[in-house]
Amino acid sequence: MKHPLDAPLAAVFPGGVYAVGGRVRDEEMATVLGRALEHKDSDYVVVGLSLDEVRRRLEALGAVDLVGASFAVFKLRVRGQTVDVALARRERSIGSGHRDFIVESGPDVTLEEDLARRDFRMNMLARALDDGRLIDPFEGVADIRARRIDIVAERSFVEDPLRMLRGAQFAARFDFSLTPRALTAMRAAAPLVREVSPERIADELTKLLTRAERPSVGLELLRETGVLAFVWPELVEGYGVEQNEWHAYDVWRHNLATLDAARSDLTERLAALLHDVGKPRTKVGPTFYRHEIVGEGLAREMLTRLRFPGHVIDDVTALVRHHMFQTGPELTPAAIRRFVRRVGPERLDRLFALREADVRGSGLPKRGDHNERFAQRVHALLAERPPLSVEDLTVGGREMIALLIRQGRAA
Repeated sequence: MKHPLDAPLAAVFPGGVYAVGGRVRDEEMATVLGRALEHKDSDYVVVGLSLDEVRRRLEALGAVDLVGASFAVFKLRVRGQTVDVALARRERSIGSGHRDFIVESGPDVTLEEDLARRDFRMNMLARALDDGRLIDPFEGVADIRARRIDIVAERSFVEDPLRMLRGAQFAARFDFSLTPRALTAMRAAAPLVREVSPERIADELTKLLTRAERPSVGLELLRETGVLAFVWPELVEGYGVEQNEWHAYDVWRHNLATLDAARSDLTERLAALLHDVGKPRTKVGPTFYRHEIVGEGLAREMLTRLRFPGHVIDDVTALVRHHMFQTGPELTPAAIRRFVRRVGPERLDRLFALREADVRGSGLPKRGDHNERFAQRVHALLAERPPLSVEDLTVGGREMIALLIRQGRAA
């Protein structure tokens, strides 16, 4: 998996530059998974040189910006290609707290020290640009081949609690399992996820929801280790809440099954995961009256708390609000027009896709084709381009008033 800047970097840093990170991992992962993994980014580490010397050599290749002065990271731009080039770094403890450390960089920091800072052993890999050698000091390749996710230090999740969400994301994306050591450390560090910025959590959840074929694997891991209770406790409330005879699963498992059945679009997967989040708080016997209304409010709170984009929040909450729509043949064209107006024509396809995922996520055989027939009726009606509001009318309010005045005079 060559990058266009591999050769130029190898030329200006002979014997001292390495590709690191997800790109190298994915090269090894492709053999295990039996398929190539697309990886657009490429990160590099330089060893044995000072910050000023690295900058001088990079400037011979293209435009250079120091984007992380404290972490010695340069952004290199050459002919439309942009990559990160960093000096090798190590962390040194200066106290007993989990934030009591400093990051050091310089010509005396080794590649192995730099790799040891990374989250999981399978990510502690590097490839020399000059001869293609794979550097694997922590048995990361062995972990990949065994389909496991492991840590080197017990404090890994304490040092950066976001790694717990990354572990869940990797487990779901690659169908890997966390080792007992990693799981134990994750449970112990779970409360620390509250210290991670909302934006970073949202970014990791987005990767989990959109890149994994079965994101439920990662969500279940986060629930079982206690992490999810500190991120979205409202979602965990559904665990063990039994439903009526139309569902084989409790609310939690149904939400996950619906999630897996949804298309890998962020809005649709969030809506699938949260569509029944209001059920635990509305349960009365076998019923969940108005759970979609309660769920809309909860979903908005949950997504706003993690600072998801406003348009995503609006679309997801609208889908949650309207996911219980009626489909009976008794609905008149006027009723269908009102339904379209409430939901918004631009959300119909996503709402119908959510209903399909909801049915598939029930755990029971599908009953009839009434949902498909209703969708066909809606699309057929929209094909006639009916006015859905006053703004859609060919004749506006002023024209109508003028017409009535003329008719009045004629009478």
